[in-house]
Amino acid sequence: MFVSPRKAGQGAFLPEEFVVPTLVAGPRFQIRPITVSDVVKDYGAVIGSLDRLAGRFGPEWGWPDQEFTFEQALIDVAWLQKEGQLRRSFSYVVITPDGERQLGRIHVAPCDGPDADAVVVFWVRADEEDSALEKELEEFVREWVTTAWPFDTVRFPGREGK
Repeated sequence: MFVSPRKAGQGAFLPEEFVVPTLVAGPRFQIRPITVSDVVKDYGAVIGSLDRLAGRFGPEWGWPDQEFTFEQALIDVAWLQKEGQLRRSFSYVVITPDGERQLGRIHVAPCDGPDADAVVVFWVRADEEDSALEKELEEFVREWVTTAWPFDTVRFPGREGK
């Protein structure tokens, strides 16, 4: 079984030799690590999906705030980028194949409890809710994190019963 170095008290989430995926391309979307250059599209995707995201993540996450500002978005995206550089957690944008529109996000993070190696959270913008794209993305993400990442057990909060 894979044991996260963080669980072993070493601080890093993944072994140093693991090559973190940087681009995954498919016919309907691409996935790549989030960077500060994504902030405009990311902010639009979040703002256009505030009610859906607040309902999905709930008050325990505290995100997104109903008064989510562009400045907060910039801080969030920069933080997510830095976390990836430090190999503590990994956040990806899901974009159209031409890169013009952000469709959602994927987050891969260590699990705090002993029941899993990682937690994966993903969402699509409100206008893609319950679409064929969302179903395709869910199938892809579940397969991707179990085949391309070194995890034995992954939790999908908010999607466990699906």
